[in-house]
Amino acid sequence: MLAVFALILLALVLFATEWLPIDVTAILIMVLLMVLEPWTRISPQEGISGFASPATITVLAMLILSTGINRTGIVQLLGRKMAAFAGTDRRKQLAATIGVTGPVSGFINNTPVVAILVPVITDLAHEGETSPSKLLMPLSFASMLGGTLTLIGTSTNILASDIAAQLGAETPGLDLFAFGMFEFTKLGVVVFAVGALYLMTVGVWLIPERIPADDDLVEEYALQEYLADVVVPADSSLIGQTVEEALGDDDLDIDALQLVRDGERFDEPLARKEIQDDDTLRLRTNRGTLERIVDAEGLTFAGGPRTEDDLHPDEEDPVLVEVVIPSGSFLVGETLASSTFRQRYDANVLAFRSRGDVVRDRFEDISVRVGDTLLVQAPPDSLQRLVQNEDFIVAHEFDETTYRSEKIPFAVAIIAGVVALPALNVLPIVVSALAGVVAMVFTGVLEPTELYSSVEWNVIFLLAGVIPLGIALQQTGAAGVLGNLVASTSTLLPPIGVLWVFYLATGLLTSVISNNASVVLMIPVAASTAQSIGANAFAFVLAVTFAASTAFMTPVGYQTNLFVYGPGGYRFSDFLRVGAPLQFLLSIVTVLGIAFFWGLSP
Repeated sequence: MLAVFALILLALVLFATEWLPIDVTAILIMVLLMVLEPWTRISPQEGISGFASPATITVLAMLILSTGINRTGIVQLLGRKMAAFAGTDRRKQLAATIGVTGPVSGFINNTPVVAILVPVITDLAHEGETSPSKLLMPLSFASMLGGTLTLIGTSTNILASDIAAQLGAETPGLDLFAFGMFEFTKLGVVVFAVGALYLMTVGVWLIPERIPADDDLVEEYALQEYLADVVVPADSSLIGQTVEEALGDDDLDIDALQLVRDGERFDEPLARKEIQDDDTLRLRTNRGTLERIVDAEGLTFAGGPRTEDDLHPDEEDPVLVEVVIPSGSFLVGETLASSTFRQRYDANVLAFRSRGDVVRDRFEDISVRVGDTLLVQAPPDSLQRLVQNEDFIVAHEFDETTYRSEKIPFAVAIIAGVVALPALNVLPIVVSALAGVVAMVFTGVLEPTELYSSVEWNVIFLLAGVIPLGIALQQTGAAGVLGNLVASTSTLLPPIGVLWVFYLATGLLTSVISNNASVVLMIPVAASTAQSIGANAFAFVLAVTFAASTAFMTPVGYQTNLFVYGPGGYRFSDFLRVGAPLQFLLSIVTVLGIAFFWGLSP
């Protein structure tokens, strides 16, 4: 037990500090469990059992199915209809955002739903003269609320179902079993309705307007002091050199964004462009570096762009966009320099937003994390390539993006089948989900080559890595010890009070570590506690599941919060300000709902 508790403590520290990517942390814990087999009682077969777990395989299949839905453009179509309905009415915009995101997230994994809708909602906000801050946090929160509607709404539900089934098989007295497709939908509807009402009233009042409705990206990132136009005189030593030779020194931290010659404008790639007399160069650098190079080379300062329109006044499409880094992106863990991002996409990064902090210079060597936002300038064709690459979430919708809209009927029918077959007890969810993947390939909704790129492998490795930790909790008796410890509070609290304590504890834990990891740690303890006080174990498992699926208080508690963190311009404290009251409200609603629908007696 001490060995397992030590590994849990190590896991908590690594998850909370992000010293290692969370999937690497999970695999490390899995390996340590097997290496320490004499103490943890985890054999190699049990250690790698997470890779063969029905939960892991089901989540893998659901990620592929979600990609198939994305390829048809049906979510974007719903988003456009939502925008047409909402117009410039802020209340309609908010209602449409919540009303579309929630129900869709019940049937498609909620993480890709938010990734798809970030550009739709951002554009809706700007066109409707509303601050994106007012809509993007509700988008993330609504997706989490929608994830509580069905078994497949979130990977957390699927994992919790699998753990419950395992515990039920090992200890029949617990009366635990795998969740049905609509096992907790009635409670999910109540939670969604209460959460939506909060977001429409108290929530929208609490959310600050971090980004003014009429602000553009140059002003939002305060780039006016970092963009400058300089004219090259006839006696400058830069003449005859290429842009890379003249300005490519890493110590200078200068990016050449544009070259204007005789009225003709040249954009990326500029590295091999030879500088001539009277050229005008647009540079990104700080004022100190600019002054040094102007003095050294005899350049003439000619002002610079003050707004986004000044960058490319005659372009119909934007050339400046925010790009959010999702999990699974090749950039995660890399720096802009090591990833050769600029060379790959002929794109310049003008600013870097990470965990609420904006960096405007010397960001080439900063390690990129999930949820970081890059302010990117690139030609329209390069931006199109970014849009089509699943390594990025571009916070602007481009009309030229092509979808397989003719496959929408097939995709909808397949998802309906995946949902209906388990609901009718015809097939287990893992079988119906895998059958759905095969059906999508046969019908052309997905190309065979897209199957592997559809999977967020970090999520799969996270699940596979933490599942053995739950087994170790059970087999060493650690879960029972913790359960008895918590059960001792029953001398002071009634069963419903102990249930509420578990909800709050899980919510707090999920705020600092992965929601899937918190489910693995808390469900065995919750089941043991229920058994100790003679309560309904299913009620306790459900409380943990709902608490882990609704992590509102921090941007790092749930992946969808990270997706809106940068584009919404939020600060870390904004999530606590809006999310803490909502989480407290839902803790009461959920616990009372569980007691009402399922009761607390076994």
